[in-house]
Amino acid sequence: MTLNQSPTAESLSRLRSLYERAFPPSEKKPWRMIEERVKLGTMRVVSIEEDGVFLGLMIFIIHRDIVLLDYFAVEESARGRGIGGRALEILFSHLGDFRLLLEIEDTDDKSAENLSERLRRRDFYLRHGMKPMSYKVDLFGVRMNLLTYEGRGVTFEEYHEIFRSVFSPKIAENVKLC
Repeated sequence: MTLNQSPTAESLSRLRSLYERAFPPSEKKPWRMIEERVKLGTMRVVSIEEDGVFLGLMIFIIHRDIVLLDYFAVEESARGRGIGGRALEILFSHLGDFRLLLEIEDTDDKSAENLSERLRRRDFYLRHGMKPMSYKVDLFGVRMNLLTYEGRGVTFEEYHEIFRSVFSPKIAENVKLC
């Protein structure tokens, strides 16, 4: 399995298609925004592949020594085969001095319609070495838990700076500490 940082035009088409299908509209950034940030070097779109077959995607935001895994999805037909876990292990092996951070929907909201999905997602990341942060955030009105790899902490101020710096102060106004 490889994490291809230079996807072909065909892979990019599959990446975008999976991105559009895998994430709810309220969580997606405009694809054009992602493409612009990739050109600026503050975002990276990675294709998960095995033997030339497209299996999934990872989209990162990169700021200083922090990598925010913004989107991570495996093709429906490839799920349940350990691909997500293997992709994370490859990612972890390439982090070096970077701190890895990701957001998941709040798992303490017992009234959430998709609570079992949230808990499965959380448990997946915990099994693969991610640790919960001591704070939660309100991200554009959605309460989120933050996880970091091996407990390598990121303060709220550092997290918030990602949005101010990579996007804009206006966008950062929608990111609040809970």
